[in-house]
Amino acid sequence: MRVNSQEQIAFSTNRSKRNSTEIEKSLQKLSSGLKIAKGSHNASGLAISETVRMQVRGLAQAQRNMQDGLSLVESVNEGLNNISGLLQRSRELAVMNANGTLTDNDRESSEKELVQLLAAIDDTAGKMAFNTKKILGENGSLILQVGANPTQQITINLFDIGTTALGLEDATLVSQEKATELITKLGNAVQIVTNQLTNIGSDMESIEHHLRYVMLYETNLTHSLSLLEDTDTAKEMMNFISGDIRQKGDHLLVNHVNQNVQGVLSLFSK
Repeated sequence: MRVNSQEQIAFSTNRSKRNSTEIEKSLQKLSSGLKIAKGSHNASGLAISETVRMQVRGLAQAQRNMQDGLSLVESVNEGLNNISGLLQRSRELAVMNANGTLTDNDRESSEKELVQLLAAIDDTAGKMAFNTKKILGENGSLILQVGANPTQQITINLFDIGTTALGLEDATLVSQEKATELITKLGNAVQIVTNQLTNIGSDMESIEHHLRYVMLYETNLTHSLSLLEDTDTAKEMMNFISGDIRQKGDHLLVNHVNQNVQGVLSLFSK
């Protein structure tokens, strides 16, 4: 006759260990707030969440990059508008001095003002910088990283807007003829600056468009990451309670079997 129910005890003990493991997992998820507290909980899920997290952090940095880029193009826009105003005043002087009614003293006064205006243009072009990088005093380009991946970039072209680059290195109003010539030169210079204002405006629109897109994309990815990682507290609490009840039931069953066995054995010992 079989007295000791070893199979039943072993089954209950093993199930109790499994319940303990599940309870431990539930406690880890509840305490950390993470659905995947360790790689052993869901290796493939962890890999996916880390990939999404990488994209989210990259997109956050791309937004900071674009904010810097907007600050830069706004500085360029401000500098170009300032130079445009100086050129407009210079052309106004040229038109005035192309008139034959002016005296030599009038032209001398206009020449002094023109020299000051041209110096202000060179001063603006030479000193305008963003994070120590010249943005109006030399030709070049600047690449903005506007996404989390290598190919997501915008190129901003920068141009020298000094008087030499604008064709005004020999500008003068000393005579009616020179003033007449300068009208055309200044008209060309104004057009160059206007074109650059148009280009920089397009760059600004492009950056703002990418910024809005990236902000929306990051929000959606962050929500997806939350669904992947964040613990469903109500569900996990139910798992914990269910596991705890099963474990206590197994303990009671093992104790009950042991008591029955001991009772039967005590009968044989009498």
